[in-house]
Amino acid sequence: MPKRQDLKSILIIGSGPIVIGQACEFDYSGSQALRSLREDGIETILINSNPATIMTDPSMADHVYLLPLNTKSIVQILKEHPQIDAVLPTMGGQTALNLCIEADEKGIWEDFDVEIIGVDIDAINITEDRDKFRLLMEKIGVPMAPQATATSFLKGKEIAQKFGFPLCIRASFTLGGAGASIVYDEKEFEESLSRGLEISPIHEVMIDKAMMGWKEYELELLRDDNDNVVIICSIENMDPMGIHTGDSITVAPAMTLSDKTYQKMRDMAIKMMRSIGEFAGGCNVQFAVSPDEKEDIIAIEINPRVSRSSALASKATGYPIAKIAAKLATGYTLDELDNQITKSTSALFEPTLDYVIVKIPRWNFDKFEGSDRTLGLQMKAVGEVMGIGRSFQEALHKATQSLEIKRNGLGADGKGYKDYNQIIDKLKYASWDRVFAIYDAIAMGIPLSKIYDITKIDMWYLRQYEELFNLEKEISTYTIDTLDRELLLEAKQKGYGDRQIAHMLGCLESEVYKKREELKIKRVYKLVDTCAAEFKAKTPYYYSTFESEIETAEGTVSVSNESVVSDKKKVIVLGSGPNRIGQGIEFDYCCVHGVYAAKECGYETIMINCNPETVSTDFDTADKLYFEPVFWEHIYDIIKHEKPEGVIVQLGGQTALKLAEKLERYGIPILGTSFKALDLAEDRGSFSSLLKENNIPYPEFGVAENADEALALADELDFPILVRPSYVLGGQGMKIVINKEELLEHVVDLLRKIPNNKLLLDHYLEGAIEAEADAICDGENVYIIGIMEHIEPCGIHSGDSNATLPAFNLGELVLEQIREYTKTIALALDTVGLINIQFAIKDDKVYIIEANPRASRTVPFIAKAYKEPYVNYATKVMLGDKKVTDFDFNPQLEGFAIKQPVFSFNKFPNVNKNLGPEMKSTGESILFIDSLRDDAFYDLYARRKMYLSK
Repeated sequence: MPKRQDLKSILIIGSGPIVIGQACEFDYSGSQALRSLREDGIETILINSNPATIMTDPSMADHVYLLPLNTKSIVQILKEHPQIDAVLPTMGGQTALNLCIEADEKGIWEDFDVEIIGVDIDAINITEDRDKFRLLMEKIGVPMAPQATATSFLKGKEIAQKFGFPLCIRASFTLGGAGASIVYDEKEFEESLSRGLEISPIHEVMIDKAMMGWKEYELELLRDDNDNVVIICSIENMDPMGIHTGDSITVAPAMTLSDKTYQKMRDMAIKMMRSIGEFAGGCNVQFAVSPDEKEDIIAIEINPRVSRSSALASKATGYPIAKIAAKLATGYTLDELDNQITKSTSALFEPTLDYVIVKIPRWNFDKFEGSDRTLGLQMKAVGEVMGIGRSFQEALHKATQSLEIKRNGLGADGKGYKDYNQIIDKLKYASWDRVFAIYDAIAMGIPLSKIYDITKIDMWYLRQYEELFNLEKEISTYTIDTLDRELLLEAKQKGYGDRQIAHMLGCLESEVYKKREELKIKRVYKLVDTCAAEFKAKTPYYYSTFESEIETAEGTVSVSNESVVSDKKKVIVLGSGPNRIGQGIEFDYCCVHGVYAAKECGYETIMINCNPETVSTDFDTADKLYFEPVFWEHIYDIIKHEKPEGVIVQLGGQTALKLAEKLERYGIPILGTSFKALDLAEDRGSFSSLLKENNIPYPEFGVAENADEALALADELDFPILVRPSYVLGGQGMKIVINKEELLEHVVDLLRKIPNNKLLLDHYLEGAIEAEADAICDGENVYIIGIMEHIEPCGIHSGDSNATLPAFNLGELVLEQIREYTKTIALALDTVGLINIQFAIKDDKVYIIEANPRASRTVPFIAKAYKEPYVNYATKVMLGDKKVTDFDFNPQLEGFAIKQPVFSFNKFPNVNKNLGPEMKSTGESILFIDSLRDDAFYDLYARRKMYLSK
């Protein structure tokens, strides 16, 4: 059945601010859906309150509404656009679904004659109402764990008595496993039961017998109106049941399932999807499998929408699930649509993978002091990375290299755990670094059988680890001169980085690289083509690997490289790696805009990134995508292969910026601001000297490299003192101290965590107002794109402050100082591109806190508030294609825009929620107000000092 002709205008609901449990994956799927609908000439109207994402860019939909996600906003939009025929709620996570259901219950869709497409409300209710779901599964013969629903404390206790411990408690209609836990005794059970009943919007919890140690799997499905179903991807959790899938290490395709059980699982998934309602779109089904020969399967749950795993499955297979799901929702069938990769086969096919992908979550526990760091049913990760390799071992190594946690991969970097009890503890209570602790356990000689008994991680994975360790042990018996080609090639094929191999051989990383070059052990690039090369793929989406040379019948010896280098002028954009607090989706927005701008300037664009959740790693964003770790060795090999005009580092946050020094050292051109200028701004001491030369005020400060120097400085500076390390993001390690005891404790702790770092000690300006400015500079001209004033006082990290655009309470005298200092600093730093400067204002005097000559967290917010594509302009300046004076700036904003931080403290109930100089928010929303008399502004202003902590 072709596209429905009656659907001319569709409303899409976004997922709002990023919180733990609902992150950029939905921004990615929403962006895909919008593009998909517009391709077919359908008018798109979007509601989403998140200014940081590419999804809310004016170029993405015909009408973008940056409004709070509530039914009042929905009614406002439907009144303004009576032409809306349907609403597609499946792209915005649980937030969009919940809002759609609420609007349905209030009769809003009926009142405005709007059809719900892509999902069936009855299907949602069946899957969310655990009792109905269980009865349906019984009816269609799909087994489930013993399970019951409790709507009261008493009922819950009766169920527990009947099932016996351990039990699994989940709150109904919540997100990212909020309020879910496994309990082993009565006391834990009563606490979790009370909390679950309270947290569930319908005050209901589901209690199941915990299937601890069972293996967990997910299948991603698509179905059309003709009931065609395709299974896009099978995903296996390396961690067994008991850890939320968002916190699990996952592998695709499934590795340890027998073919018979996999076929059985497929049949069950298709049966489940067909039984829950009539709808066309995406669906995610989760199963548990017993870890014995019987391989019994039980269903855990089904989500009749694009899920967190859909983004991962799309990137893993190269099959754009959300894009196709949006088309199916408008009436197409799978056999009518093109496979987006080959363009010559239909979408009614199941991808085949001739590679392995490993996803590892990225946590930010250091931001939540006192948090429970064990992993369980409630998701705690803030982002994720994905590694692609020819084997599980290679993919695992690439994923660990992508995490940016100062590790060079698995083991072989001198950073492993050496204490037996600590290792056993890490294995017993699943921790964020258990992926490394398994390797350390094997290195210590703990038998695999014991590791299996503790973790219940399938023996196949543990043997893969053991093989890696045995290889490390063998290589360690050689030196760089005696190591043979075969062994070095094997280490590279298993994903070991040059840096790790250098550690094993006791030599320099550069010596390993040189030896590889001599022995012709070079990376080759392979296509992610969805069909194991059965058909010719048209997409330029690559991963790297190492291959043995093959001799043809004609006698030529070579390795096959699928990445063909063109003779066009090229530019590489470095992505921002995994999402984390302090470096989130804003930088993905910047990278995508940077890619688009470079294309407009006639460059072939190349993106390097390893984050599967984002639009920047979509196969058709850049001309070429390398899905690789943003890790020096990988980047250098791509640069040598592609030979670009230069690399853009300004748009990928601190991740890309940290690589600027290496690029400079290897003579690779950095486009835009030079490394020297970037380094000068990061080095607190040199930067303050620059301010001094230009007569720009800054708080009294001093630089210390050890605790004695810090104590000596304290006598000169007067408490309170703000302590900050250099080269960090999101205020990492910043703290305000009020006496020598606190100072000593913090400095010692910092130097232990970040050795050899220069610490800057500032006199903290108590009670000052904080403001920040973003500007574009071409080395001669400066244009200030926005000056924001923070509602909270100085001392709360800018990412945690409510930032108001334009400033609401700064006199002309102060604004003039801000404008003057911004221009002076931008020019003094030889900025070419973007710069963000933060100010403290006390007694009408403006002090500089810091300057960052790169894209900042606030650039997307200003671009959305003023309806101007500032990143596009800045990129053209970096490329030398345009001067600031070539643009016709025309900001449009009536009233004020407020960037409101959103926190995920509910995931960490016992954590101190005070705010300070270290950033803790996970996302943001935008609020437009007509005047300062608005109640929302009054509420924010009244609470501004509530959370200030030192």
